[in-house]
Amino acid sequence: MALFAVFQASFLLALLSFRTYQSEVLSEPLPLTPESLEVSINSAQQCLSLQWRVHNLTYHQELKMVFQIEISRIETSNVIWVENYSTPVMWNQVLHWSWESELPLECATHFVRIRSRVDDASIPELSFWSKWTSWEEVDAQNLLEQDPLVVLPKDKLVEEGSNVTICYVSRSPESNISCALEGVPIHGERLSPNASAFILNNVRFIRETGTNIYCLSPSNVSGTVLFVSKVLEEPKDFSCETRDLKSLNCTWDPGRDTTLQHQFSQRYTLFESFSGKTKLCEHKKWCHWQVAPDSQETYNLTLIAENQLRRRNVSIFFNLTHRVHPMKPFNVFLKSISATNATMTWKVHPVGNYSTLLCQVALHGEGKVIQHNVSVKVKGQYFLSELEPVTEYVTRVRCAAANHFWKWSEWTGQTFTTLEAAPSEAPDVWRNVKAELGSHIVTLFWRPLSKSHAHGKILFYNVVIENLDNPSSVKLLSIPAPANGTELTLDQCSYQIHVTANNSVGTSPASIIVISRDPGNKNVEERRIQGAEDGFSLSWKPQSGGVRGYVVDWYPQDPRCQLQWKHLGPNTTSTVIRSDAFRPGIRYNFRIYEISTERIAYLLEKKTGYSQELAPSENPQVAVNNLTSHSFTLNWKDYSTDSQPSFIQGYHVYLKPNMEQCHPGFEKVVLSDDSVCCQYKINNPEQKTFVLENLQPESYEFLVTPYTSVGEGPHDTFTKVTIPDEYTHVLVRVVLPMIFCLVLLLVLCYLMTQWMKEKCYPDIPDPYKSSVLSLIKYKENHHPTIMNVHDCVPDAIEVVNKLEGRKIQFLGARKSLTEMEFTKPAYLYLLPTEKYSGPGPCICFENFTYNHAASDSGSCGHVPIPLKTPPSQLALLTSPENLLKSLEQNYVKSSGESPAGETSLNYVSQLASTSGDTSGDKDSLPTNPPGPALCSEYRTQMAVSLGLALPSPSESSSLSSITLLDQGKHRR
Repeated sequence: MALFAVFQASFLLALLSFRTYQSEVLSEPLPLTPESLEVSINSAQQCLSLQWRVHNLTYHQELKMVFQIEISRIETSNVIWVENYSTPVMWNQVLHWSWESELPLECATHFVRIRSRVDDASIPELSFWSKWTSWEEVDAQNLLEQDPLVVLPKDKLVEEGSNVTICYVSRSPESNISCALEGVPIHGERLSPNASAFILNNVRFIRETGTNIYCLSPSNVSGTVLFVSKVLEEPKDFSCETRDLKSLNCTWDPGRDTTLQHQFSQRYTLFESFSGKTKLCEHKKWCHWQVAPDSQETYNLTLIAENQLRRRNVSIFFNLTHRVHPMKPFNVFLKSISATNATMTWKVHPVGNYSTLLCQVALHGEGKVIQHNVSVKVKGQYFLSELEPVTEYVTRVRCAAANHFWKWSEWTGQTFTTLEAAPSEAPDVWRNVKAELGSHIVTLFWRPLSKSHAHGKILFYNVVIENLDNPSSVKLLSIPAPANGTELTLDQCSYQIHVTANNSVGTSPASIIVISRDPGNKNVEERRIQGAEDGFSLSWKPQSGGVRGYVVDWYPQDPRCQLQWKHLGPNTTSTVIRSDAFRPGIRYNFRIYEISTERIAYLLEKKTGYSQELAPSENPQVAVNNLTSHSFTLNWKDYSTDSQPSFIQGYHVYLKPNMEQCHPGFEKVVLSDDSVCCQYKINNPEQKTFVLENLQPESYEFLVTPYTSVGEGPHDTFTKVTIPDEYTHVLVRVVLPMIFCLVLLLVLCYLMTQWMKEKCYPDIPDPYKSSVLSLIKYKENHHPTIMNVHDCVPDAIEVVNKLEGRKIQFLGARKSLTEMEFTKPAYLYLLPTEKYSGPGPCICFENFTYNHAASDSGSCGHVPIPLKTPPSQLALLTSPENLLKSLEQNYVKSSGESPAGETSLNYVSQLASTSGDTSGDKDSLPTNPPGPALCSEYRTQMAVSLGLALPSPSESSSLSSITLLDQGKHRR
């Protein structure tokens, strides 16, 4: 027992010691430190993902813990983010947490660490922070490609108005790197020698394809695209309805479209909470939802709108039977159409078990809309009454649910036109009567019936003329429409005129006018009235008790405008005439007639006036008459006062004085141009002449302007009048005839001198102006005024030379002219071979171009030509052609090429005589040289040198005659 007691005591002591140790151990906090921290990088989302575990938790034990996470950038001391993360923690649970960086992770190195504490009320003793884990370094630059320059992030999607941080990373440290946003330079903060960051605040949407950002170094360029999306809006006007209780059609307003190119567009989804069904909508503005066959009536629909950046939703709660929108009616017809009635019928589509619909019928016509409601099950009908004839109507119908009104259906309708009916009103008729040569000229006027009274197209008007003095005399006139009047010539009898309008259905009531023997146009004084903005106010005094009414007619002063009138009741004594046709500056004439019980019109008053008076725009054309040395008369009788834009009250006569004082009756005034002149006022508008007297013989300037109550005419250019001296007319009457006679005498003397010159001293013709030159064909390179010898074919040549005072003729000799010795001057003549009785009268002209000596002498005489050949007797016969050939050889030589003393050329122009007939043989030679005589035309012109060598005549050539005469027998 003792042993047992010792053993028991020892066991109790050991147990006590163990419990004491256990109590001490449990009193210390358990180390619940995060362990196994791992950090991963999501480059696409720019996120850091963390996962870790908490050890020292017992099995099935769950504690609520708080984890504090710190993130540093570039250096561990540069803490940029601190966050407390609360979550329940279980034994052996892997915890996750992520952090999205505003700066792209590749731009800088990041460091992460974590600590924890127990946030559980059941264990308050463990609510202290654990130790920090070691820093976990995260370097995302290792994920970049080997590009020398990179701009980050790549193709980032952000919302409009947000802030974005971008950066660039260079493989080598460079300081000369510039960046730009859409071409606009941006400046940032350098993070490291290889990287810099830029913050873009409140970015804006530019285009769907994105916003361009690029960075440029001396050797490289890189960029990125920033996609800026509009902010997703909450759908508006979300509503659902049914048309047949089998399906729902939901519609909404999506707001701004956030879709971008190469990015996912916004999408819409319908979710019904009671059934838990979801449907992805194919359209952005509406979606179709199939109603469940279990007859579900209550729906709670949610519309979800989302894109990559945001999610929005809107919900509605409704009863299906309260959202019925019927389809539009069909088979709408009109039947039994008459002039005033019609019947309309239609059908409706059934809506589930609803048997009654409320339909609305609308009638449009004549600018009015009439609506009626009708209850309809399957077919509808409505009777349209009180319609206007020949009127186009549009009838429409729509329907809605009768029990729970939600919406009307669409309109559907038809157009129809009612039939014609007889006119319901008499035409509005008036007349104008003029007495002329014992008869009455009656002009009838009538206004077309309005559409509501015509009841159809008016085809013609019937005018029935009844002679009241002879009732059996009736005349019918049919006036085709659209005429609005006619003219009648009636005698001195009284007539009753009926006017009716007719269409294809019937005749209107008649308008009756009575024309009395006395037309009633008695002399009534015309009074002036003044119009106002609202028209002309007229009043009159009745002259008799029993009247049917009054008529006021009016017309403008322009006779081309038509007469207008207005009918008034018998108790009316005043009225206001209004018309859109009234114009300022136009005079209107008014006449007021009283209509007796016998329908006879009597003129009461005549009035005239303007709706608004205007100042005269033109001055009268003034003529100056009776001009004397002391006065003249101004006359403007053609000036019409009735056609002016206001009532003419008189005239102003302006006179510009040459002296400071004005004439008697004139007063000095200052015009608008600050000029001073004298004014005379004529107060009588009918006085259109004015005499200015006591004037001096000088110039005066005058102007005549009309004046009215609203002003006077324009101050146009003044007209100048010169007052003649009293002796001026005497000088004019004497001096002018003398000057005229002297001029006439000078003209006669000049004409007589010209005539004497032509008869006694005619002008010598100019060879250069001869018409013969135009008939000759000149060779090339020859001056057109020098004749070519080859072109002149002579009929005869006469050579005159003085050889010892005798005349020698050579006929038939073949000895050339160069073999002859001439000591005296020789002359060469061209003589016609035609028959003539002897030397006829002829005028000789010498061409001074070929003979300078003749040009110096100034006469038409022959110039001596020295000849080397001694004088001998020579007679030569040869053809003209051979002679011309020889002549042409020497002709081309100029006078400068010929040696001194050689034969020169002498030009002779011979005229053919026309006095009498010529006789003689053609081949015979004249024995005497021709002398000067008067001729009417040229025969031959040529130049010949006597030093020529003449060839022998050929057999085929015709003979020509050459005669040599001495100088003494030549006659000038």
